[in-house]
Amino acid sequence: MSAAAGNGRADARTTPLRVDAQRNLEHVLRAAREVFGELGYGAPMEDVARRARVGVGTVYRRFPSKDVLVRRIAEEETSRLTDQARAALGQEDEPWSALSRFLRTSVASGAGRLLPPQVLRVGVAEDGAGVDEARVPQQRTQPGAGELRLVPEQSTAVPADDAGAAALLDVVGQLVERARAAGELRADVSVSDVLLVIATAAPSLPDAAQQAAASSRLLDILLEGLRSRPQS
Repeated sequence: MSAAAGNGRADARTTPLRVDAQRNLEHVLRAAREVFGELGYGAPMEDVARRARVGVGTVYRRFPSKDVLVRRIAEEETSRLTDQARAALGQEDEPWSALSRFLRTSVASGAGRLLPPQVLRVGVAEDGAGVDEARVPQQRTQPGAGELRLVPEQSTAVPADDAGAAALLDVVGQLVERARAAGELRADVSVSDVLLVIATAAPSLPDAAQQAAASSRLLDILLEGLRSRPQS
């Protein structure tokens, strides 16, 4: 048997394995997006494996730890949100239309359930006090009592993709500034408020049609809350 023939047979044997590995990776990533979207990033790897219909060992072969898988999903979601924000910024001349388009696109895609932890950690800054780092965002109770602001991700379990997060915050900031400068966005609305809208308006419901209807209805209400009103 010639060396060429031997190499050809070796390639024939290994190619299907590479195809299978790629298919398994796609299944795992899709399952991870679904599971983390439904249950949050605290969901166990076993749930991801069951949804992907592979053994948990297959998941760990591609992602040595859950932290690595979470980071991959969070980075992909950051990139997707950034692309959506850039598209809205570049394709809509009217500032409010650009901001609302970004919000509607992001919520419809289910992005709110996968917002990276490093951009969704929000605390309440009180006068003369530090930042409350509770994981549940808190709204201020009265004007001047405090303000919503992003705080650094402290957990070492989900290392922040600084470049990706910075790009997302920058482009969303441009959308916010344009709408505010045009007098169409409330002056006190910040980038963190916009991200909270995306997270809040993307509930996870068992029925897809009900989920879409609920998201659309809730987003309509939240958008009305963001708009500035003429002074009487």
